[in-house]
Amino acid sequence: MENLLITICARGGSKGIPGKNIKLLNNKPLIQYTIDVAKQIQKIIKGTIIELSTDDSEILKVCSQLGLSSEYIRPAYLATDKSGKVDAIKDLLNYAKDKYNREFNFILDLDVSSPLRTVEEILEAISIFKNNLEALTLFSVNKANKNPYFNMVEENESGFFDISKKRDQLTLSRQTAPKVFELNASFYLYRKKFFEIESKGVITSKSLIFEMNHICFDLDHPNDFEYMDYLLRENKLDLDLL
Repeated sequence: MENLLITICARGGSKGIPGKNIKLLNNKPLIQYTIDVAKQIQKIIKGTIIELSTDDSEILKVCSQLGLSSEYIRPAYLATDKSGKVDAIKDLLNYAKDKYNREFNFILDLDVSSPLRTVEEILEAISIFKNNLEALTLFSVNKANKNPYFNMVEENESGFFDISKKRDQLTLSRQTAPKVFELNASFYLYRKKFFEIESKGVITSKSLIFEMNHICFDLDHPNDFEYMDYLLRENKLDLDLL
């Protein structure tokens, strides 16, 4: 894969888990799991550039200690609770293009909050993405626990609740419902031209998925953090994490 940019976005001010990005997870700062994976990919795919996007001086300091220094500071308007991540990645992409005086054909965004992934999975996803010339994005997913064709409901115009997604025939079991997936926020791949269509979200009419066959979830609540810390401390995951 030519001209790959890896982006790591880690703004400060997390409300759900204060200091989340550098909070210790199994005795390592959370962001270290992402930095370590990025550096391994950089060794395998020659010429890869890694860039950090943060507005927080403490995160900058910790990342520098972990071998990822950065002169980029995320603008305040891209670091609010309502700011879109795609816009933050695009700003970092433009910075990297100017800094290195080169174009990046592919962008890999590794989400700090969802570290349960392997280098092998990412390399496989990159191969799938690169070989589909029409795809604009690819994102990691798991099979959804709930299915909108079978056991998810929403309010209808009459104020009653009905199945969220209807088919020509009634779905009587989970096994016969169409497959649906949920984004697990672990990693996202973008082609350069994605950032030329002014899309605000990663899901497009030309998106691919990479299905993970193991547990993978992002950290939104303190309980999530404690659970993942337990899984790692007690070696409950059959994953080759760095």
